[in-house]
Amino acid sequence: MSLFKARNWWSTVLGEKEEFDQGCLCLGDVDNTGNGQDKIIVGSFTGYLRIFNPHPVKTGDGAQAEDLLLEVHLRDPILQVEVGKFVSGTEMLHLAVLHSRKLCVYSVSGTLGNVEHGNQYQIKLMYEHNLQRTACNMTYGSFGGVKGRDLICIQSMDGMLMVFEQESYAFGRFLPGSLLPGPLAYSSRTDSFITVSSCRQVESYKYQVLAFATDADKRQETEQQKLGSGKRLIVDWTLNIGEQALDICIVSFNQSASSVFVLGERNFFCLKDNGQIRFMKKLDCSPSCFLPYCSVSEGTINTLIGNHNNMLHIYQDVTLKWATQLPHIPVAVRVGCVHDLKGVIVTLSDDGHLQCSYLGTDPSLFQAPKVESRELHYDELDIELKELQKIIKDVNKSQGIWPMTEREDDLKVSAMVSPNFDSVSQATDVAVGTDLVPSVTVKVTLQSRLALQKAKLSVYVQPPLVLTCDQFTFEFMAPEMNRTVSFSVYLKGSYTPPELEGNAVVSYSRPSDRNPDGIPRVIQCKFRLPLKLICLPGQPSKTASHKLTIDTNKSPVSLLSLFPGFAHQSEDDQVNVMGFRFLGGSRVTLLASKTSQRYRIQSEQFEDLWLITNELIIRLQEYFEKQGIKDFACSFSGSVPLQEYFELIDHHFELRINGEKLEELLSERAVQFRAIQRRLLTRFKDKTPAPLQHLDTLLDGTYKQVIALADAVEENQDNLFQSFTKLRSATHLVILLIGLWQKLSPDQVAILEAAFLPLQQDTQELGWEETVDAAISHLLKTCLSKSSKEQALSLSSQLNIPKDTSRLKKHIALLCDRLAKGGRLCLSTDAAAPQTMVMPGGCTTIPESDLEERSIEQDSTELFTNHKHLIAETPMPDVSPLQGVSE
Repeated sequence: MSLFKARNWWSTVLGEKEEFDQGCLCLGDVDNTGNGQDKIIVGSFTGYLRIFNPHPVKTGDGAQAEDLLLEVHLRDPILQVEVGKFVSGTEMLHLAVLHSRKLCVYSVSGTLGNVEHGNQYQIKLMYEHNLQRTACNMTYGSFGGVKGRDLICIQSMDGMLMVFEQESYAFGRFLPGSLLPGPLAYSSRTDSFITVSSCRQVESYKYQVLAFATDADKRQETEQQKLGSGKRLIVDWTLNIGEQALDICIVSFNQSASSVFVLGERNFFCLKDNGQIRFMKKLDCSPSCFLPYCSVSEGTINTLIGNHNNMLHIYQDVTLKWATQLPHIPVAVRVGCVHDLKGVIVTLSDDGHLQCSYLGTDPSLFQAPKVESRELHYDELDIELKELQKIIKDVNKSQGIWPMTEREDDLKVSAMVSPNFDSVSQATDVAVGTDLVPSVTVKVTLQSRLALQKAKLSVYVQPPLVLTCDQFTFEFMAPEMNRTVSFSVYLKGSYTPPELEGNAVVSYSRPSDRNPDGIPRVIQCKFRLPLKLICLPGQPSKTASHKLTIDTNKSPVSLLSLFPGFAHQSEDDQVNVMGFRFLGGSRVTLLASKTSQRYRIQSEQFEDLWLITNELIIRLQEYFEKQGIKDFACSFSGSVPLQEYFELIDHHFELRINGEKLEELLSERAVQFRAIQRRLLTRFKDKTPAPLQHLDTLLDGTYKQVIALADAVEENQDNLFQSFTKLRSATHLVILLIGLWQKLSPDQVAILEAAFLPLQQDTQELGWEETVDAAISHLLKTCLSKSSKEQALSLSSQLNIPKDTSRLKKHIALLCDRLAKGGRLCLSTDAAAPQTMVMPGGCTTIPESDLEERSIEQDSTELFTNHKHLIAETPMPDVSPLQGVSE
C-alpha cells in the first residue's frame, strides 16, 4: 500500500450524471444536536440536496442507507450551500441554499424513530428571497459588527452585491468597473468584503462604505446603472495578482490578526488585512480547490490545496509538508469532525464522488525474512555479472535496437531526377525576370520490407529553389509494397541557391512486440538537381572581377564533353571556353588551358564562382572514373580569396545591424502611435468637447511612418535572406579552396563545414557571425592550438551579436595560417593536445590576433608569398589576378 495515498474512511457516489462545484459542499451541525458532530451537506446543479452523517462499521466502507439523513429535490439548480444563524430571534443554525434566482433558508430537524428504520429528518422553509438578478455566489457573517446573527451577501453575475438582513432585504450596490464576478469572502475583523475583479486585482470594500453609498435600486433608470457602474463606491485597497482567482478564504490567527488567502491559477497568496503580501507560493500543478486552516505551530497556517493531478498537497505557509493521492479531482474540500473523528478531510469531485479520508500511514503486517549469510566468492560473482550483462545486451538487441543494415532494409528510399524538363513548366509566382523558368520532375520511391505505420516523407531543397509539394503522408505500408510520389522543382528567386542537392527524409514507425504503436525510425536519401535548372548557355567574357584557377594532375578535358548541354552555337570551335548565364542574370566564364593542366573560372560576382567550380570538379571526377583513372586529383595553388569573402561577411553583418535599428525604430513609432490613440480616445470620451490640438495630424503622420518602417523591415529581411544565401555560396567556395589548397581529407572538410555552416537559417537572435566565431575559436583553442596558454583561454558561453566583424575575420585568417603551418583538424580526445606544426624553411611565427598575448617584432611579410593577405591588417589588399592560364 502506498504511503502517500489518502486513507479512505468513507465514500459514496452521488446520483447519476450530476454536476457539482466548489460551493456545493458544506459541513456543520445543521440539525443543532449540540454534540459537536458535523453533518455533510451537498447540493447539486440538478437541484438535489443531500445531508449525510457517515458512521462506517470499519474504515473504507461505502455509504449505508442510514448514512443518508435527507435527500430532497428542490427543482432549481443549487449554486451554494452554507450553515449559519440566518433566522431572527434564535441563534440556532439554519441552512441557506442559493439558487440562480432565489435564496432559501431552511431549518433541518430530526424526529426520533420508534421502529428499526431509525430517525426521520425533514426540512422546513423559514423564508425565501426572490432575486431580480442572476446570482453567482454568496458569503455570510456578522456584517457591521452585529451580535448573535449572520447576514448574507449575494453577488450577482453583473457585479451587484445584495445584502440581506435575515428575512429582509437591506440594500444593493454595484462594484465599480465590474465585468465578471469573482470569488467573494467576508472579513469579520476589518468588516469588509474581499473579492477578485476581472482586472485580476484583489479588492476590499468596507461594509460601512457599501451601506452609505447610493442605493443601486434607486438608479435603475439611468443607462450607466444598467451597465453596472457605481462611481461613488470607493475601494479600501487593491492588489494586482496578475491572474484570475479560483477562491478566497479568510483565516484568523487570533482577535488581533487575520490573513486573506487567495488561490490563483498558478499561485496562492497570503495577504495581510491591509492588502500587503505576507507570502506567496508558486504551484507546480494547476489547482482545483483549497482550504486554509490554523496550524498547531504558532504563527503559521496550514493549507490544503487540491489539483488536477488527483493530488492533495498540505502546505505550512510555503513549505510542502505532505502530499497525498486522491481517487478523483477535488473541486471542493472541507475539514470537520464526523462521528467523533476529528480532522476528517471531506472532498467532492465535479461528477459526485464524495469521500471522507484522513492522512497518515497504515501499519504493515509483512516482515521481511532474514537473509541467509553466505561467504562471498568474487570470481563467481564476476562470472555471474558477465552472464547477466550478456543477457541484457541480447534483450536490448531484440527490443528494437537493430544493426544499421537491418534497419535500412526495413525501408529503402530512392530518388530519381528526370533528365528532361517538364513539358509544361510548373513554376508559379517567380521573380526571375524575362527568362522562362523551367521545372524538373523528381520521383521518390519507397520500398518497404515490413509493415510500417505513419510513414511521412519530407523533401527539402535550398532556397530560392521551391517544390510543388514537400510533404507526403502514408498511414500504412504493407510488406513488399512500393509507393512512388513525384513533384517538381523550380527556381523562384532572382539569385542562385547555395547548393543543388536535395534531401528526402522519411520518418516512420515500426511496430514491435513490446511497442504496438511502433518505434520511430528515420531514413534519408539525397538527390542532385541538374545545373541547367538554374543556368543557361551564355556568351563567354574575357574580363571579370573575380578569378580563380584549379590545378589538376591530368591533361585538360574538352569542355564540350564535360558540359554537353551548354555549348554556344556560334563558338563550337572554341572547346576551351564556355559561358554560363544564371537565370538571375549573372554570368560565369569557364576556361580550360591549352598548354597546362589548369582550369580558370571567372565572374563579376564572387559567390557565383561556387556552383560552376563545384560542378567542374564533380564532372571531372566522374569523367576520369569512367575512363578507369583512379589517381585523378585537383589542387589549388593560388591565394585563398579572403578579401572578397570578408566583403560579403561585412555586407551581411551590415544588413543585420540595419535590421536591428529598423526594428527598434518601428517599436518606438508603434509606442508613439498607441500613445496618440490613447490621448485621442480620452478626448473623444470627454463630455466637454476640447480641441484636438493636431493630434489627428500627428496620428496620421505616425501611421504613415509605421507603415513605411514595416515595409523597410520586410525589404531588409528579404535582402538579409539573399545576402545569407550568397554568403553560404561563398563559404562553400572558401571551404573547397582550403581543402584543395591543403589537401584535406573528407573528415577534415566535414569539420570545416560544421564550423563555417552551422545554420540553415539566419535570425536576429542567433546569427551566422557569432556562431561561426565561436566554432572557429573552439578549433583554434583545441586541435589548432600552439601552446597550453591558448588552451587555458576561456570562451564565452553566450552567443551575442558582435559589435563588428574584425574579430571574426582575424580568426578566419588565423585558421588559414594554422592550416598552412601544418595544423590538423580533428575531433578526437587528443585534439586538445598542442600540435607539432611542420614549418617550411625560413618561416617564423606571425602575429595571430588576440589569441596570442606576446607580440612578434620580426617582419613576416616575406613568408607565404602566395598568402600575404592572411597576415595583413584590415583593410585587406586586393588579390592579384592569377597567371598561367592560356585563353
